[in-house]
Amino acid sequence: MLFFQVFPPVNFTLTVSALAQVLLHWKPNPNQEQKNYTIRYDVKILSPVPEEYDTKKTHSIRTVALHNGFSAHIRTLLLHNDLLMRSDWVKEKIPPPPGAPETSVTNLSCVTRITISSTVSLHCTWLPGQGAPEDTKYFLFYRYETYTEECQDYIKDKWNRNTECRFSVTQIDPEEVDNLVVIHINGSSKYAAIKPFQQLFNQNAIAKVNVPRNVTVFLEQNDLLATWEKPISPFPKECFEYEFYFFNLKSGNKQILKISSNDFRLRIDVTSRYSIQIRANHHICCMRGFWSDWSEVIYVGQNKLENPVAWILTVLCVFTCCTFLLVAIICKINQVWSKLFPPIPTPSNKFRDPFPNDYEADSSAWAGTGGLLLES
Repeated sequence: MLFFQVFPPVNFTLTVSALAQVLLHWKPNPNQEQKNYTIRYDVKILSPVPEEYDTKKTHSIRTVALHNGFSAHIRTLLLHNDLLMRSDWVKEKIPPPPGAPETSVTNLSCVTRITISSTVSLHCTWLPGQGAPEDTKYFLFYRYETYTEECQDYIKDKWNRNTECRFSVTQIDPEEVDNLVVIHINGSSKYAAIKPFQQLFNQNAIAKVNVPRNVTVFLEQNDLLATWEKPISPFPKECFEYEFYFFNLKSGNKQILKISSNDFRLRIDVTSRYSIQIRANHHICCMRGFWSDWSEVIYVGQNKLENPVAWILTVLCVFTCCTFLLVAIICKINQVWSKLFPPIPTPSNKFRDPFPNDYEADSSAWAGTGGLLLES
């Protein structure tokens, strides 16, 4: 059996070719014998995301977040008569960009929307790093395929730091499926070096789906029928699923039903009144995004919707009126009663006794006389 010496590739380099994009490039070893065998290259990405693959090419492009650096190994694979031989690894890395700890942004979140004109808007929010000085200025860039753009529309916090960015129009293609959107945020400060931050988003995973259109709900005997059109989107109607929110205002029962079609029939209690809303999301054509907002509320059924606040105010008003009426009646009754049965006045002594002293004397004399009679 013949054995060949396998030499590792040479001139292995890593180059940042765009935001969050690395070009891996190498050359075959010139000492490798040119005989009847197949040469491939085994590539192993160590960080930031482990990955391993092989290729016949002498270059490779990887899209990854680079704020924590990048490192990779590569070796030669030689296949001869079903015998696979390997060279030693060649290593290379890109160090993390400079910056003070905890100065990069945190909690980065992005949402896209498809507009009526079939363009895509982008809205991102983030929090300043805990170690970022108050004078920190953050700057956001997005990259989609080969296009890169810096944000021009920021929203600031109370320290005048950029914490939100809005692109009313982007180069994101709404008809593409699962392409990557690269977000890069760097910053500047007089007091510290601000560490940059990068994050990759699947374009469909951050898409806020539009609300279903032309929602129609009506009753047909004992059945409720609902129909609607798919949201504004380049994807066909088969690519969407829906949630049907169904609330019985009489019993208080509610249901959320998942539906994959654009119509719905449900047996209901025709003596009740219902409120209905619908929302949409991607289904099978691409990665699920954010659910749309709920559609406007539609009411169906016989019972009229009562506003609880209005009902409470009505009860309070009636109660207040009744209380005032009762008090007035009581007061009126007291007045009538007083007139019918006035209190009996105490008679005043208009005549004076003309002989008060004589009366007392006679009484004394009588007492004396009576005493004498008893003795006799």
